[in-house]
Amino acid sequence: MKAARLLITLALAAGLVGYLVWKSSRTAAPEETLIGFQDADVPFVMPKSGKPDMRFHFLSAWQANQVPTVDRMDTPMGSENGALTYNAQKFWDMNEKRGGHHTGDDLNGIGGMNTDLGDPVFAAGNGLVVYAGEPSPGWGKIVVLAHRDPQGKPIHTMYAHLHEIKTTINSLIARGEVIGTVGTGNGYYPAHLHFEARSSNGADIGSGYTAQPLNRLDPAAVIAALHDASENGISPSPLAFAKKEDAPWTNLEITNPEKFSELKE
Repeated sequence: MKAARLLITLALAAGLVGYLVWKSSRTAAPEETLIGFQDADVPFVMPKSGKPDMRFHFLSAWQANQVPTVDRMDTPMGSENGALTYNAQKFWDMNEKRGGHHTGDDLNGIGGMNTDLGDPVFAAGNGLVVYAGEPSPGWGKIVVLAHRDPQGKPIHTMYAHLHEIKTTINSLIARGEVIGTVGTGNGYYPAHLHFEARSSNGADIGSGYTAQPLNRLDPAAVIAALHDASENGISPSPLAFAKKEDAPWTNLEITNPEKFSELKE
């Protein structure tokens, strides 16, 4: 009996020791302690607050299926050719004060400072709104549109420091449609539009300055590759016409497909 009790005691002790060793070997994932999205160069970690980290957010299959293909892009401020605007800080310019390269273009009205406050911001191309909100005080209000280029590759355009957002999440937006107004990022900067282009499948916000290019693209180059500056090229998006309430087929019953095709032509 004594031998049996000793064996049971030893077994229990061994089990307890094994459990303690196993538990001590498990390390909890580090928690996110970011102040804002300006710190997005830090390694991926678990959100401390339990809220989703936008750097992990990918489009659902339903959203991805709705992303339109763009056959043309225009500049998001001024005219279709960028008249009445200038680029105050170009893509990938080094900013020592901010500690990194600029991830977009800072577009301004030609008057400078706050003369463009409240000016309209246009969608650069047909797109789907995959983000519309304020991720941090420094970013201010932001809209992110998802597009596909003619080869089907994903492109996102981001419009930041907005004064007002004039669209909603999951809206289908036409090129040239007003999606917001130029702002100051809650007074952090003189009024301007921080405009970015990314190769992305997710609605990540990221940082305005970074050491590595990551998925950022030169927005001016993206626009130039899909822009037609000829006289005939300056034309409204067909999607914009289709979205108008007075378009011929808006109230047409689809039970008459021949008439529908005739009106579209």
